[in-house]
Formats: sequence, C-alpha cells, structure tokens
Amino acid sequence: MFVLRRLYCRMYQKIFHAAIPFMPYREPRHMKQIEETVFLLRKKRIKRALIVTDSVVRELGLTKRLEDLLGKVGIVCTVYDGTVPNPTIDNVEEARQMYVDGRCQAVVAVGGGSAMDCAKVCAARIVKPGQPVYKMKGLLKIHKRLPLLIAVPTTAGTGSETTLAAVITDAEKHHKYPINDFSLIPHYAVLDYRLTLGLPKTITATTGMDALTHAVEAYIGRSTTANTRRRAECAVKLIRKYLKKAYDDGNDKMARSAMLRAAYYAGIAFTQSYVGYVHAIAHSLGGQYGTPHGLANAVLLPIMLREYGESCEKKLAALALNAGVVKESGDRSEHDIAGLFIDWVQHMNDYMGIPRIIDGIHDEDIDIMAEHADAEANPLYPVPRLMNKRELSRMYYVVAGKVEEV
Repeated sequence: MFVLRRLYCRMYQKIFHAAIPFMPYREPRHMKQIEETVFLLRKKRIKRALIVTDSVVRELGLTKRLEDLLGKVGIVCTVYDGTVPNPTIDNVEEARQMYVDGRCQAVVAVGGGSAMDCAKVCAARIVKPGQPVYKMKGLLKIHKRLPLLIAVPTTAGTGSETTLAAVITDAEKHHKYPINDFSLIPHYAVLDYRLTLGLPKTITATTGMDALTHAVEAYIGRSTTANTRRRAECAVKLIRKYLKKAYDDGNDKMARSAMLRAAYYAGIAFTQSYVGYVHAIAHSLGGQYGTPHGLANAVLLPIMLREYGESCEKKLAALALNAGVVKESGDRSEHDIAGLFIDWVQHMNDYMGIPRIIDGIHDEDIDIMAEHADAEANPLYPVPRLMNKRELSRMYYVVAGKVEEV
C-alpha cells in the first residue's frame, strides 16, 4: 500500500477510535424466552407486528410458538418468510411492503443473521421511505429511530442481534455491502436456547466459527477498548468450552445457551472495535457466489491470521492466554503462543468438517471481488496490517487453494 494511503487509513482509524467514548453505542435489552416478546408487545400497546424470517426457519416451526402466542392475545401477525441466505434488496423491499400493507407497528426478526439483517434494513426503509437501500451503504446514513425492533436468533454466531451492522446483497451486481448505523442496533434481543436445539451440525459449526471470527478480529485490531477486549475474551472462552459440545450433541442445553452468549459477546466486541479483512473477503465471496458467510469466515480465519504474521502476534498471544486456549506461557515466545492459537482455530475447523479451501472461485472474478473488499475494509477496518487491492487479490488464490500461503 502506498505511504500516503497508509497514513490516511491509520489517521481515519485513530479518529474513530478516539471517538468511541462519545458515540451512542448501546446494548439491546436482553430477554431469555420468546414468550417475553408477547408481554413486551402488549406493554408497548402494539396491535400489529411483522415477523421477518426465512422459509426454513418457518418450516421447522420456530416461528409457530410466537405466532400462536400473538394470536391468543389479539396481536395481528404478518409473516415475511422470503429472506434468502444472503439477503437482497428485493427481500428488504418485499418485507417493507408487507409491513406497510399490514399497518404494522413493530418488527420481530426470527432466524440467523440473514433474517436479522433483512429486518434491520426493512425497518430503516420504513422510516426512510425516500432513501433507497444502496444509499444507506457505508457509515451513518440513516439517522432515524426505527420502529420497535426485536431480534430472536435461531443460530449462535452472527451476533446481529447486538450490532449496528447489516449486510445486504445487490443481486444484479453480485455485490454485498455493509450498512452501519447506531439506529440498526435492535432494541431487544431474545436469547432463547430452545430455538437452537437440534440445529444441523454444519450450521452449528459455521455459525460458531463466525462468532469466533468476530471476537478474534475485534481483539487483534487497533480499535479495541477494555470493554471490547473483555467481551471478546469471554466469547472465545465460551467457544473453546462449548462449541464442540454443541456440535457433538445438538440438544445439549448448556452448550446451546453458552454459544448464544458467546455470539452475543462477540457481537458487542466487533460492534465497537470492528472486524477486518476476513469479513471483507467473505462479504465479497457471498456477493459473488452466495458463499455462506459463516463458512467463508471459518475457512478464511486461520489463513488471514497466518498472513498477518507478526503484526498480530502480541494480541493473539494475549487472547490465547486470557481465553484459556493456551493454559500458560511458560518460556514460549509470543510468536509460538500465537501459532498455537492459530493451530487451535484450524483444529476446530477440521474437527467439525469445515474445508480448508473454498471451491469454485474463478480467476476472472477475483479482480472485482478484491476491489469490493478493498473498498469495504480500507480505511474503516483497523486491521493489524494494511493490505491494498493487489495484496488482497492474492488471498483469493490462497483460499481457493491455487497459491500456497507465504
């Protein structure tokens, strides 16, 4: 990266870091059972509500309990279940139209990160009817309080129930981009482990590693705070202890509950301290090929940690020790401890059958994907080591298994 651009990126990041104490970050109010949603809506005198979900979640019956409870207390429930794995602008507009036609007063997102991202941007379009989705791209483009927004995660990974971010895909341009605004933070988050019982192993694995990616990228970046470091460490501790248990036994109540908390803590950490190139590259793969976000993050995380090299070793070693991944330092160097942490990440992927490469990446698509990743990450993401478009391009060849890691 050219010197002037490097200076610009680091100055931009320092300004944002200095501004963290003055920004209106908030945490959603926490509820433990989906039944509490009904009491809340009645207390708020909500008569009509929109549930945003996807067809799989609805077919599994995960919204039925809520639909039935709302019906019993006379709250009219409209359900949008058309959300796709990488939610599109069309999804947002379809959900918004159902909200308007149904004269709804609140939005309840039930599902994984896709449903929650769709619900967030749907709510933003409701209060900004004259602003199309593509003009919300980037930072702080909404500036309006959303209708009551309740997030009910059915997976433990995205942390979207806590964050100011939503990621939307322009299906026509094969471009996936983040929308970041404090108003997108849900007002309430329902962490009900019952909704995650029996999740398929692949979903458990990739969403769990998604949460780990959030915690790690937030921790090793240059915009951490005491609070975000603590939250990230808590998330990694829980993932270390419970992800394999949740993977091995999908009905382990304690493991499912712990993983929901891990995703929540990791979401809080990266909301304030941001993510890094793992996310930027994963988003571009999702936009181009529909690659599931958790899968892309899982495959990319050990690759990028090795690529960052010594620039992240000190913080990665601290995370390894503080989260109990490495029990004690002994006479090992930070380099060695960081290496053990990366080995643990790779072991987690291998144990849960997550591949080491992503198939189907075409050489002719890499230039535009690297351009999107560069635009998303620079200057916003306070990564340990800055990379330009050319350097990012090489990472696609690495993750495709076409070029060996350095």
